[in-house]
Amino acid sequence: MAGFEEVNYYFRRAARIMDVSSHVERMLVTPFREVKVDVSITLDSGELGTFIGYRVQHDRSRGPMKGGLRYHPTLDMDEALGLASLMTWKTAIVNLPYGGAKGGIAVDPHQLSDRELERLTRRFVEQIHDIIGPQTDIPAPDMGTNAQVMAWIMDEYSKIHGFSPAVVTGKPVDLFGSKGREEATGRGVVFAMEEFLKDVGGGEIRGKRCAIQGFGNVGSWAARFLHEAGARVVAVSDQRGGIRNPEGLDIPKLLEHARRAKTVVGFPGADSISNPELLVSDVDVLIPAALGGVLTKENANDVRARYLVEAANAPTTPEADEILTRRGIQILPDVYANAGGVTVSYFEWTQNIQQFTWEEAKISTELKRYMSEAYATLSRVARERRVPLRTAAFIVAIGRVGRATTLRGL
Repeated sequence: MAGFEEVNYYFRRAARIMDVSSHVERMLVTPFREVKVDVSITLDSGELGTFIGYRVQHDRSRGPMKGGLRYHPTLDMDEALGLASLMTWKTAIVNLPYGGAKGGIAVDPHQLSDRELERLTRRFVEQIHDIIGPQTDIPAPDMGTNAQVMAWIMDEYSKIHGFSPAVVTGKPVDLFGSKGREEATGRGVVFAMEEFLKDVGGGEIRGKRCAIQGFGNVGSWAARFLHEAGARVVAVSDQRGGIRNPEGLDIPKLLEHARRAKTVVGFPGADSISNPELLVSDVDVLIPAALGGVLTKENANDVRARYLVEAANAPTTPEADEILTRRGIQILPDVYANAGGVTVSYFEWTQNIQQFTWEEAKISTELKRYMSEAYATLSRVARERRVPLRTAAFIVAIGRVGRATTLRGL
């Protein structure tokens, strides 16, 4: 979980280096708007289901606010605050004309039928439609939501405000979505990893032994692209457990198995391992691509990977970050590494506004350019300031958001 104070810990560490005044710091940290709504629907059983919805809009100085909607039973205001602020810094790092937002509903979507999920989504839009919009706040998929949920949001919002495909991103391609959006975060992780390894002396991706925790949208696409780039993915896991083969897993066959079985568990030719065991695997690159807070002070000393690539949001606690850095493990921070998703969301929004479709080759080329240019800036700041990449990322983001805020006179 990316709590608000956890994100602000990294913010303040960078702000101290930049000598940001306490007044400016308070202004940049304080969210623009926090919304908490009742989302009640009639369940298929005829009973009343009552859920709590959230939308936190953190900053709008650089453009419309942008961020996902997650449907998860543990979602609360603190998590929404933390993730919204993370989006402010993330969009600034890759230099997108956006601010940050996040939200969703505290619900387990797996416990609802498709009809209940649709009713819940449309009711949520009824509650927040007046604070979102193509030039205001543009939601996107996150944990527990998908392209179908985004299609319902677009349709419900359009009933109220007129045809508005640009109100959300991550829509189905057949309903004004963008080619390459589904795989964008995983592809961006691999583009980021390429730049990172070259910069820190790790060489090429080819031949690197990788372990991926999480085999959902991000982890599965990252595994596919790493396999295509010549890496050896030796361990993967999901909620039900993990598998390992030191010689490398057959990723195309594993993807097929996971589609059929809904889990990586039971894949032939691999040993079973637990999620905690995966995190301390003897590999070159560890890629947490699931929930936050999986690397802690309890297990950070046992991590054996040389490089950590944070594909998930906030997978490393501040205490673990200090331990890993002290041990010399190079970290590619989440606030940059998983920005491929929001970057291609920006491309989708742009296409919707222009009413002009890009081909997938252009999407991939532009994504690589954005990720490469962003990394070059982070690397330069890290060298000049003699700080880790995470601190450099926040320095870049704070500088851009702070300048926009000052220039606008907010």
